[in-house]
Amino acid sequence: MTARRLFYLNTHRLTAYRWQGGRLHAEASFANGEEGLAAFQDYLGIHRRSEFTLLANIAEEGHVLETIPFLQGADRQALITRKIGQHFMGTPLAAAFSLGYEKTRRKNEKLLLSALTNPAHFEPWLQRIGEAEAPLAGIYTVAQLGGGLLQKLGNKDKRCILLSMQDHSIRESYLVDGQTLFSRMAPISDSSIAGIASSFAAEASKLQQYLIGQRLISRDESLPVFIFAHPTAIPAIEKACPDHGKLNFAIIDSHQAAANLGLKTPPEDNRCDLLFLHQLATNPPRQQFASPAHRHDYRIAQLRRGIVACGLIILLGGLLFAARESYVAWSLANETRQLLASQQEFDARYGEVSDRFPQLGIDKETLRRLTDRYAELSRQQRLPEHTLLRLSRALDQVPAVTLSSLEWQIGRNPADQQDSEEITIVRGSIDPDTTASIRQVLALFETFTDLLRIDPDNRVRILQPPYDMESERPLRGGDEAASNRQPRAFAIEITRTVTP
Repeated sequence: MTARRLFYLNTHRLTAYRWQGGRLHAEASFANGEEGLAAFQDYLGIHRRSEFTLLANIAEEGHVLETIPFLQGADRQALITRKIGQHFMGTPLAAAFSLGYEKTRRKNEKLLLSALTNPAHFEPWLQRIGEAEAPLAGIYTVAQLGGGLLQKLGNKDKRCILLSMQDHSIRESYLVDGQTLFSRMAPISDSSIAGIASSFAAEASKLQQYLIGQRLISRDESLPVFIFAHPTAIPAIEKACPDHGKLNFAIIDSHQAAANLGLKTPPEDNRCDLLFLHQLATNPPRQQFASPAHRHDYRIAQLRRGIVACGLIILLGGLLFAARESYVAWSLANETRQLLASQQEFDARYGEVSDRFPQLGIDKETLRRLTDRYAELSRQQRLPEHTLLRLSRALDQVPAVTLSSLEWQIGRNPADQQDSEEITIVRGSIDPDTTASIRQVLALFETFTDLLRIDPDNRVRILQPPYDMESERPLRGGDEAASNRQPRAFAIEITRTVTP
């Protein structure tokens, strides 16, 4: 996991802290000079793989309220950049905070433009960070974090004043809906507890008068004033800051605030640097003052971490897939071993049983081939079941027909066992009544053949009719009477297509 380190920069020095598990560990302090900058460069070389965030507490900080038309995308950004250039020319350390939209038809957007107006103070430190290619997440200010800190401690006032001691000065901030609209630093001439308490009271009144003069508040408006103080200084501050006029003072115990925030290293005196650093570490604002060039190495570090994370996910997925495939292979191998063992057991039992049978005089392979051939021949065996069934039904309906012989074969070529035709030759005779005429005998024969043709799969061909109907042979009346007293032979061929 990437280590996180925070820099606290004031007018005279930069202090480096390591953030770990809710604790802030002061690692080094660097004076604003060549020796301090050289030591700072060495420090960055040692910890260049960490992620750095810079918190600034300086007096050169400007805030301007602006209103722009409703825009989106590149047009909005271009207009904001132009407005920042108009108010804070010459500094790349600027940010714009949206304060919402006006409730009018045009929906104008209200903006707070803030900038660090002395970039020369930051340049030596930022130059060393860039040379070390250390990832800088962003630049923030103490004034920027005050609203979030109060909201996290449960303050829900719409407008208020926040006073805190930073270094050897008092940070005064005017907040509206958690957003700092104005902030300044006031030096402390007396560093005793009583001197600090009286400075809080005096600066609160001065800031109220300034806000009234700038028409940010009205004269009749009551303002709550929140003061961060060390437990030992609270009695003196309460005595020096009674509620008077339109100012209502509320003292916040810095140790109790640290406990509520989860900070395990509470402030040792009235200075609240650690509270703001903790707020920055746990809940940094969305906007910050560093330019894209200053955050270049941070973006590269993000890409590097993203690639490493994707690689780890792919590796984990590959390991899971390999584990699954290994388990499947192990299961198949185990099942194969069980089947082989079962086959060996069955082979042994088969051998024991087959040894008890009479010996056939042939080996097992030959016997297997013979049984396979027999099964194949059994599948190829066919009988004229449908033809005989149709023939029996026709005989039932024409009792005058008597069969003399049946000849059945498969196909025209008996050697071809794959032929799909069954041929049945039916030979028989018709025994008519003594009074039946030739036409009646032929009608019986025709009825018989029609009954055979009922089956659509049967094709009936007459080989020999009951009477010779050739035109060359004369038919005499005496012959007709004599012939009706004897059976008339016939022959029929029934061809049936067999579906395999």
